[in-house]
Amino acid sequence: MFILSLIFWIVGLVLLGGGAWLMTLGGSWYYALAGVALIGVGVLMKPRLAAARGLYALFLIATAIWALWESGYDWWPLATRLGVFLLLAIPLFFVGKAGERHLGLKVLLPIWVVIGVGTLGSALVDAHKIKGELNTDVVAETPSIGDTPEGSWHAYGRNNLGQRFSPLTQITPENVDNLELAWQYQTGDLKGPDDVTETTYEATPLKVNNSLFLCTPHNWLIALDADSGEEQWVYKAKIPAESQRQHQTCRGVSYLPPSSGGPDTIDVKVADGPAEALESQQCDAQLFMPTSDARLLALDPETGARCSNFADNGELDLMHNMPFKQAGFYYSTSPPVVANGLVVVAGSVNDNYAVESPSGVIRAYDAKTGELVWNWDSGNPDETAPIGEDETYTTSSPNSWSVASADEELGLIYFPMGNRTPDQLGMYRSPAEEKYASSVVALSLETGQVEWVHQFVHHDLWDMDTPAQPTLVDLDTEQGKQPALVIPTKQGDVYVLNRQTGQAILPVSEKAAPQGTIEGDHASPTQPISSLTFRPPTLREADMWGATPFDQLMCRIQFRSLRYEGQYTPPSEQGTIVFPGNFGVFNWGSLAVDPKRQVMFGMPLYLAFTSTLVSKEGADLGETNQGEQGLNENAGASYAVEMKPFLSPLGVPCQQPPWGYVAGADLRTGEIVWKHKNGTVRDMSPLPLPFKMGVPGIGGPIITDGGVAFLAAAVDNYLRAYDLTSGEQLWQTRLPAGGQATPMTYLNSKGEQMVVLVAGGHGSIGTTIGDYVMAYKLKQ
Repeated sequence: MFILSLIFWIVGLVLLGGGAWLMTLGGSWYYALAGVALIGVGVLMKPRLAAARGLYALFLIATAIWALWESGYDWWPLATRLGVFLLLAIPLFFVGKAGERHLGLKVLLPIWVVIGVGTLGSALVDAHKIKGELNTDVVAETPSIGDTPEGSWHAYGRNNLGQRFSPLTQITPENVDNLELAWQYQTGDLKGPDDVTETTYEATPLKVNNSLFLCTPHNWLIALDADSGEEQWVYKAKIPAESQRQHQTCRGVSYLPPSSGGPDTIDVKVADGPAEALESQQCDAQLFMPTSDARLLALDPETGARCSNFADNGELDLMHNMPFKQAGFYYSTSPPVVANGLVVVAGSVNDNYAVESPSGVIRAYDAKTGELVWNWDSGNPDETAPIGEDETYTTSSPNSWSVASADEELGLIYFPMGNRTPDQLGMYRSPAEEKYASSVVALSLETGQVEWVHQFVHHDLWDMDTPAQPTLVDLDTEQGKQPALVIPTKQGDVYVLNRQTGQAILPVSEKAAPQGTIEGDHASPTQPISSLTFRPPTLREADMWGATPFDQLMCRIQFRSLRYEGQYTPPSEQGTIVFPGNFGVFNWGSLAVDPKRQVMFGMPLYLAFTSTLVSKEGADLGETNQGEQGLNENAGASYAVEMKPFLSPLGVPCQQPPWGYVAGADLRTGEIVWKHKNGTVRDMSPLPLPFKMGVPGIGGPIITDGGVAFLAAAVDNYLRAYDLTSGEQLWQTRLPAGGQATPMTYLNSKGEQMVVLVAGGHGSIGTTIGDYVMAYKLKQ
C-alpha cells in the first residue's frame, strides 16, 4: 500500500506543479486540481482506504466530464485524457482487507466500468468524417485530357495539364481488390553515410512506348521494360558531395517526343554497360533530367547516351549568370516542362541559408539545342530577353521549386511561386519580389512575359510558398465553359481560376490577419481565402494532445508559452506556432482531377510547426543549416530561424489527431463532399498497431476513368485504392519502404492496366528508406 500511495503522491505532485505553471500562463485549472485530488488519494490510503476510493471515484467522474466538455465524444482525445487514470484505479480494487475492498468497490467499480466502456465506445464513432458522394454524371463528354496516348504517361502529371487523370477503365471499384504484385525492381540507389537528412524518393515514372523512365535521389536515370520491370539501361550522373546541402531529391524526368513519326515510336535497347560510358550522339527524342548540382542533362531514351546536339554535349550548366554560386544552394528537384519546342527550367533556392543566394530565375531553352530563348526573373520581371554573358540575375529572387503546367493552345505556362529567402524576414524584398512571391504566375511560352499573376499570401513570413503543380481543366460553370486552373496551397485553400485571365471562378475574399512583427518588418493587414478551403479551425489549448496526460500538460504549457493568435501569427523571438505548418495542408503532391466529372481528390494534412527567430547579436549559434528543419543561419541577416514540428516531449504531435485525410470536392460548386481519416500509426510506433488515426504524409494521388483513385504518401508503408465517388478505401497493399511518391498507371504490351509506385522513403518524415519500384495488375 505504501508504494501505491507513493505513486499517487508522485503523480499528484507532477500534475500540481505543471498545472500551477500552466495556470500562471492563463491555462486550464484542471491539472492543478487533479494534482491536489491525487495527493489527497495518496494521503487517505493508509488511514481511510474507503474514503480514498471514494475520492478517486469523484476524481474520475470530474475528469470524464471535463474531457467530454473539452473534446466531445472523440476516441483519441478521450483515451489520452482518461486512459492513465483508469489504469491507476485498478490497484485500488485489490488493496486493503476484504471488507474494505467490498465497500470501496461498490462505489468505484461501477463508475470505472461506465467511464471505461463509454470511452471505448467512442472508438466506434468517427467524429471527423464528412460522408457524401461526388457527382457521378459525366459533365464533359469530350474533356481536354491532352494528346498523350491513353495507355501512356508522358509527363509528371501524365501530360502538361497536370490532371493526374488516366482514361483507363480496366480497374474499377468492383475489381480493384484483385490487384496483385506483377513485378518489382530495386534501383540500387540508397541513402549514403554522407547524404543530407532529406534524401527523398519522390519520383513518378514516365511510360513511353513500352518503357518506363525514372530518376533516383542521386540522379540516376533508369529505363525499365514496362511488361517485366527488367532493366534496359542506367545512366548515373556524378554528383559532388558538396552539392548535397538541403535536399537530395528527384521527382521525375521530362520527355521530348521524336520530330518524326508518332509520339511512342522510340525503340529502347538493352545496354551492355553503363549508359554514362557511351559516346554522346545526335538525339531525336530526348529525356531531360535536372541534377542536384544544378545541371540539366539531355539523354537519348533509346540508349541513355548524352545528346550531343543539346548544350555542351548534352549538359547545360544552370549556374550560368547567377549572382552567387554557392555549391548546393540552387538545384532543380522537379522535372522541367517541355512545350512548344522549349524546355523550361525553374529551380529551388535553399531556404534560410543566406540572404545573398542564387536567383530564382525561370529559363526557357530550345529543346533541341539548349540555346537560351528567354529568362523570367521575378526580381526583374519585365526584362525577358536572354541575358548577356557578363550580366547576372537578381539575388535570391522568388523561385519556383515545384512542377509547372502548360497550355500550348493558349501559349501559356503556369508556375507555382515561392519566396525570397529568408522566408521569415520580409525586410529584404523588393516590390517586384513582393508581387510575385507565394503566387501562381502565367508566362507567355513565346516571350516569357507575364500574362497574369494571382497571389495567395501577402508578404509571406511563414514559408507558405505555393508548392503544387497547377491542374488545367475546362469547367462547366453558370457563365459557360471556362478554361480553369486548379491549385492547392499550403494554407489549405484550393483556388479555381480562369487560366486565361487569372480571375477567380470560385469566390476569393480577404480576411483580417494578426499583426505585430519584429522591428523593421511588417505583416499584411489581410490575407486571401478561397471559398473552397480545407483550412483547419484555429487551435485551442483544448486541442493539445499527448500520449499521456503528462506530455499533454507539457504541450499545453508550450501552447501558452508560444505566440499564437491564429493563422498568420507573425514569427517572433518568443517563438510562434505556425498552423497549418510549413509542411502545408497540401504540398508538391497536388491534387488529382477528373475532367469528365469535374471533381477533385486530395490529401489534406494538418501538422503544426513552430518558428523562432534567433537574434545573432552576441550569440553562438552552434551547428546550423542541417536541412529545412532545425536552426538555419540566414547568413547576412540579423536573425537566424529555427523551424520544427510542434511535438510533445515524447515526439508525438502536440495537436490532437486526425493529422491526415483524403477528401473529395466538386470543382463547379466548391463543395467539400466527403472527407475521411487516412492512414494508420503502424509504422510510427514500436508496436505494429493498425489504428486508423489519420496520419500525415507527403505525395500525390492519381485518378482513373474507372472511378478509382490511388495514393500512398502516408507515413505508414501502404499503397491504397479509394472509390472516387465516396472516398471509401477499397484496397491496400503493404510496401517494403515509404511510398512518398505519386503513382502512375499505363497499359503494358498485352493491354493490361498496370499501377506503378516508387517506394523509397522520405528522410524528412522518417519513413522506411528503400529503392523499390512496385508494379501491380489485376489477377488473371
